[in-house]
Amino acid sequence: MSVGRGQELWSEVDAYICERLVPEDKVLRDVLAACVAAGLPPIAVSAAQGQMLHLFARMVGARRILEIGTLGGYSSIFLARALPDDGHLVTLEVDPHHADVARANFGRAGLSSRIDLREGPALETLPRLAEEGAGPFDLVFIDADKPSNPDYLKWALRLTRVGSVIVCDNVVRDGAVTQAGSADPRIHGVRQLFDLVAGDPRLSATAVQTVGAKGYDGFALIRVDR
Repeated sequence: MSVGRGQELWSEVDAYICERLVPEDKVLRDVLAACVAAGLPPIAVSAAQGQMLHLFARMVGARRILEIGTLGGYSSIFLARALPDDGHLVTLEVDPHHADVARANFGRAGLSSRIDLREGPALETLPRLAEEGAGPFDLVFIDADKPSNPDYLKWALRLTRVGSVIVCDNVVRDGAVTQAGSADPRIHGVRQLFDLVAGDPRLSATAVQTVGAKGYDGFALIRVDR
């Protein structure tokens, strides 16, 4: 076994996983290329992680999905493809340029009719969704600004039902999540999310550490039990 190769080895393994288990997809390649051409930051989930989200959505039989943090729509497409014909994805994006890129990508993927992209700060959009009776959502994917994670979780719980699943990305952050004295507000946001989940008897949860093309991080997996 190779020792000390770190990121190089993780990326090689990710490439192997994608080659064997995640089918080649011209649409998704074009979506990533469009994101790069538009100057979006390279922070979308990896193909393997996108496929994981897709499988989660299918496993829970999701018909309504909420995504907090669209970026260029790469993860949105994995999620929307898991929906039945009458299913619906609502995705929230604060940056107008990112939203424009995502809309074009949804059209490229033939999914515009299945995806409702709401532009603006999520903490302003989420109350409107509640007022509209947009839920309950079967799956919520939280992948936006990390300091707001606690508030996103609270809204996700208002917009879900018993049996719904909430997935939160970037909860390990190169291991910095263990640093209680960190001055990084992103770390505080993740730690507060963990504290909220740990103290809520309605929830069952775990977190899974990940390594791969996106480095060392992890996902929190939360189920609403009651």
